Amino acid sequence: MIQDAETLSGHDAPARLEAVAQTFAAAKKRLGQVIFGQDDVIEQSLVTLLAGGHGLLIGVPGLAKTKLVETLAIVLGLDTSRIQFTPDLMPTDITGSEVMEESASGSRAFRFIQGPVFTQLLMADEINRASPRTQSALLQAMQEKHVTVAGARYDLPRLFHVLATQNPLEQEGTYALPEAQLDRFLLQIDVGYPDLESERRMLLATTMGEEARATRVCGPEDLIAAQALVRRMPVGEKVMESILTLVRAARPDSDHDETRGLIAWGPGPRASQAFMLAARARALLDGRLTPSTDDIVALAGPVLRHRMALSFSARAEGATTAQVIEKLCNALL
Repeated sequence: MIQDAETLSGHDAPARLEAVAQTFAAAKKRLGQVIFGQDDVIEQSLVTLLAGGHGLLIGVPGLAKTKLVETLAIVLGLDTSRIQFTPDLMPTDITGSEVMEESASGSRAFRFIQGPVFTQLLMADEINRASPRTQSALLQAMQEKHVTVAGARYDLPRLFHVLATQNPLEQEGTYALPEAQLDRFLLQIDVGYPDLESERRMLLATTMGEEARATRVCGPEDLIAAQALVRRMPVGEKVMESILTLVRAARPDSDHDETRGLIAWGPGPRASQAFMLAARARALLDGRLTPSTDDIVALAGPVLRHRMALSFSARAEGATTAQVIEKLCNALL
């Protein structure tokens, strides 16, 4: 098991970081043996968990989003639940509800039955298919780490992460997540099609003989220790300035020459916090003691694309969020 670290100072700091990095590098490798052609998605999912946040997976059907979450739970040794979001799903279907029970003596009392949200890794499948009221029940739990039923508070597990999925193609019968709720996801992870060679390997691995099975690499205690280590990793002044410059340039009141007039609304302070944590987690996965500006550039898309929107004039000219983020990143380099 990975040893918890109170600080990253001292002569043994590199050894402790290396132990954590090796463990999660092994987890990343094991995930890649089951999920083909999605190396960036695997990395960003691990970064999300190491940073203690939640992720929003967006991709068309059939790209192994569900299998990724299931495999993550196995490899990291986490308890997991899955909720299939539908228009008739109620908030109590997520949080749980009270039922009346009668004892042998005839007395009656209410007993709380926990919902699927009481787990360590929750998959919220097609989250935009549920009503805003039901979405809010989950997103409130994500933010506050507890649920309230009939005036009583019930705390969620210490480790609680949500990986939600959305299908970008189907819009009928869906309820778009409000901007304030999207902001609660640390990263938006875009799941694309695999490349030719990866799809060839997947085809052979899934249709000839027995499919590769995921096995456990570490446990919840290891993830808790790694999350504590991430929060104690030092961040250089240059990296911090890069974060602040990038986030502030992505706002509509920015005086950035290349993006002036292109942005309708932009990221708040939570985006800066996401950069700080995600950059450290990415550096840890790579076995480095501190993050660099390269980490900020690599994470700019996942951190910013669900936290900003383009103006009408920008969309009319054919501009995309990805293009605007690329311009902002180029200004950092």
